[in-house]
Amino acid sequence: MIVELRVENLGIITSASLNLGPGMTVITGETGAGKTLLVEALDLLLGGRSDPSLVREGTIEARVEGRFVVAADEGAGHDRSDGEIELVLARVVPADGRSRAYVNGRLATAGELAAMGGLLVDLHGQHTHQSLLVPADQRALLDKFAGADALTALADLRAAREDARRLDAELALLGGDERARAREADLLRYQLAEIDAAALGDGSEVERLGSEEALLADAEAIGDALRIAYDEVAGAVLDALGAAIAAITRRRPLEPVAERLHALQAEAADVANDVRDLTEQTAADPARLDEVRARLRLVGDLTRKYGVDIPGVLAYADDARRRLAEIEGHGVRAGDLGAAKIRAERLARDAACRLSVARRAAAEPLAEAVTCRLRELAMPAASFEVAIVESELGDDGCDSVTFLLAPNPGEPARPLARAASGGELSRAMLALRVVLSEAPPTLVFDEVDAGIGGEAGTAVGRALASLGRKHQVLCVTHLAQVAAFAGAHLVVEKAESGDRTAAEVAPAIGDARIGELSRMLAGVGESEHARLHARELIEAAQPLQDDVRGC
Repeated sequence: MIVELRVENLGIITSASLNLGPGMTVITGETGAGKTLLVEALDLLLGGRSDPSLVREGTIEARVEGRFVVAADEGAGHDRSDGEIELVLARVVPADGRSRAYVNGRLATAGELAAMGGLLVDLHGQHTHQSLLVPADQRALLDKFAGADALTALADLRAAREDARRLDAELALLGGDERARAREADLLRYQLAEIDAAALGDGSEVERLGSEEALLADAEAIGDALRIAYDEVAGAVLDALGAAIAAITRRRPLEPVAERLHALQAEAADVANDVRDLTEQTAADPARLDEVRARLRLVGDLTRKYGVDIPGVLAYADDARRRLAEIEGHGVRAGDLGAAKIRAERLARDAACRLSVARRAAAEPLAEAVTCRLRELAMPAASFEVAIVESELGDDGCDSVTFLLAPNPGEPARPLARAASGGELSRAMLALRVVLSEAPPTLVFDEVDAGIGGEAGTAVGRALASLGRKHQVLCVTHLAQVAAFAGAHLVVEKAESGDRTAAEVAPAIGDARIGELSRMLAGVGESEHARLHARELIEAAQPLQDDVRGC
């Protein structure tokens, strides 16, 4: 619900701060005092169209801020210890330029405000935020009124259609062109045969082949160099080391040096043997060189076509085998998927039929319940209808649902948005909300009492207070009979200062509230008779108020 509303420089409101609580709150005041400006402020806060003419004369901009407290699964904001979160929406309307919107201090669009606000507040009256006017919402409300049969059928329908879409996507991936599949299969078989014939080794094969190629390509020169190296090590080096060792043998102080010379002699002998062995292995072999180079070219061709290296080529081969298996098994798989899709579509049609039956069974009871409520709300000749027309099958079934209203006798029933005046529309919305408990946390009614009075006004007040059991209800009203049912009462008054007029908002409590109801009853000023009547109205409404506060 909204717990605080702040308005600055909007029309004749210079500055107003409203602290709001649960249940029903009424806003009253003389005509022209600025009551509807508070509803305009909420409309702006919820993404409504901005109008620079609303900015107070002589100021730069108008600003509206609202602080909401919602359940953790209804919005986004700052964490609270009790599982609720705070959400702050703001709208700034400059006298010249485009409006700005904010969500928790972050810049947002009016569309974002509208999307978020639609989950928090519903405005009923001369305003755009009326979810019950949206055909899709009307259909959803009828489903909730219809109960478990409709909701189960709707869930089954959506699940079946989702299965059908998934199966259709899998069929599309298989491909539908038989000749294209045949061409793809031939290409994959050729590629796999080429890769398999190469019998590729591990990723180090190219490195080993490269080293062998370098050795074979220069075998004769390398052999000559190795022979020279062997002759020098096996001859001069070993001879020199032998002479050095002989010169210092049997001289005790030189034993450490002799040991090192012996080690060098042994290492030189090992090196000489290795060089001799390598010399024997590096004989020129043109045939082997050709084989190595041909193998390198083959591996190069494969990596150029199928992967950056040997592991990449092998991975491509694995993918190709899987795809070839899919193509070769296409007939069986396509048949299985096609049959499953047909079953899913049949289940969807069956669920849609069950849903339509449930909707049509609930349409007349809903219409009768709303019509009954309308008669209590001073629309004795009004009739409400729920029209269901067959439409193309979709995720919501194969029905188009429209709420129709005929407010006066002899008039045809028309869609709600075009059927009634502002007050009649508000009462129709009120009747719907009483019958249908589904609604955003906060409901705002403007001019719901237009053209009624007496017992009808009492019925409207009782209906609004009843809604206040589950929702926060804000109501702009001219009727004391309606205002008497409120748990909280705000009064808007105009005050003149110099040559300017400004509206002020203040809570009406105790005697002040009796005085305001008295003014509303008497029309001008107060009278003792009107004050007495005001007390009677409050006392009569008190049991329902206590009931609401106890919920």
